[in-house]
Amino acid sequence: MKKNMQILSVIVFVLFLFPVVIQFIPEGSTMSSAKIIKENAFIVYASNIMEEPKDEEEEVKPVDNATDPSKVLLYFTHSQEAYEPMTKAADGKVAVSHQTENVMKMGEKLKNQLIVHGVETDMLDVDNNKEMVKKNIPYWRAYKEIRPHVKQKISEKDYDLIIDVHRDSIGPEATTIVHEGERYAKVSFVVGTDHANYKLNMHKTMTLKKEMDKIIPGITKNLLPKGGQGVDGKYNQDLSPNIILIELGGIGNTEDELNRTVAIIAEAATTMLENEKTQQQSK
Repeated sequence: MKKNMQILSVIVFVLFLFPVVIQFIPEGSTMSSAKIIKENAFIVYASNIMEEPKDEEEEVKPVDNATDPSKVLLYFTHSQEAYEPMTKAADGKVAVSHQTENVMKMGEKLKNQLIVHGVETDMLDVDNNKEMVKKNIPYWRAYKEIRPHVKQKISEKDYDLIIDVHRDSIGPEATTIVHEGERYAKVSFVVGTDHANYKLNMHKTMTLKKEMDKIIPGITKNLLPKGGQGVDGKYNQDLSPNIILIELGGIGNTEDELNRTVAIIAEAATTMLENEKTQQQSK
């Protein structure tokens, strides 16, 4: 019995020392099985258990996927061009010029719509008609009077789109469209051709026009190129290729019709600007 206990003690002792001794056996040894045990020695006995080395954690940097928002400027050469249904609702009088129920009011709504779409939008806070009356300047000089204000504004920021908002002078039968039971004010576009880069303004205008017509077919009227004697011919579009002139509805369009169209302009402009950003990034 004593002898058996001695043998068992020797076996336990040898087993205990074996993983230690095996580490000193040369790699070239014929004991291939010993090599395998050596490579995995850290899992043989509790005394040899080691934590597996961890890969160094890579620093995770936040990815900024946000690009600079597109920038839009709205201004109003004929700031008090008004809508008869709106002036009548406001003070009971029908008028084509008004201090509050005018294109500037609709411009404020367009600004808000663009901001909702994530477009950074500024509005030139100049009531050009009011200033001209103060200075006794005739109506036909409106483009010349607004020009320095626009020039100053665009020198301060790089705008992707600049819209001069007007109102057409014709009646609602020619400036209204019905789509799926809803009435919308139609939009006209004017491009001055009496400057060298007018084709760039025309391209910008046509791009917005096409995007609007994709949403509501027929919501825009034909683009009107204007130049030569009897017209301004530039409409300050020579200041930037991104300036377009729109005529939002006509004298007889209601505020609801105009509101619906403003939403379409904002949606179309946002799509156009996003497409332009994508094209620029792919170059």
